[in-house]
Amino acid sequence: MGELQENPEDEQGGSVPQFEERNVALRVAVVIGLVVLAWIIGVVWLPRWWARRMGNIIDGSLAYGTFLGILIGVVATVLPLWALRFMWKARHRGWKRVLTWFAVVVLLASPNLTTLGIVVGNGSAAHAGERILDVDGPGFRGGTLIGAVIGVAIVAGLWFLAWSRRRNKEKAALLKAQLDELE
Repeated sequence: MGELQENPEDEQGGSVPQFEERNVALRVAVVIGLVVLAWIIGVVWLPRWWARRMGNIIDGSLAYGTFLGILIGVVATVLPLWALRFMWKARHRGWKRVLTWFAVVVLLASPNLTTLGIVVGNGSAAHAGERILDVDGPGFRGGTLIGAVIGVAIVAGLWFLAWSRRRNKEKAALLKAQLDELE
């Protein structure tokens, strides 16, 4: 993680750890390089690749394209929202766990995010992806939107059920306590 050097004394007579500047600069350079690489992959390569994969699978069938879009939309919405719950719980256990869960959420949502990038993107890869999906994957983009809406409704329904169950357990415990008090 970087070597720590001890400062012999600070204002209160204790020691203060300091990171070597070279290690910090190297880490910053690596992070910037990874971000640029991810951006290039995400903007230049991924939309075209995703459209080709879906186009090859769908092969021009409107019904299959819509079905596959709905299926991918539901799965790539429900799973990331479910993982988001674990990311929220991990916030008290340190930033490394939060970043790990964030990476899982992004990975699980990547089919929807890539399709969204094709739909709203203005780069040449997004336009190429649109053309590929228009010809070889009809119905996929609309199906993905429908699936994402269904996925959000499923997760909202499950969260509501969990919340109402928790509330009803609390009410039952309160009523039981009142009943015990009356007896």
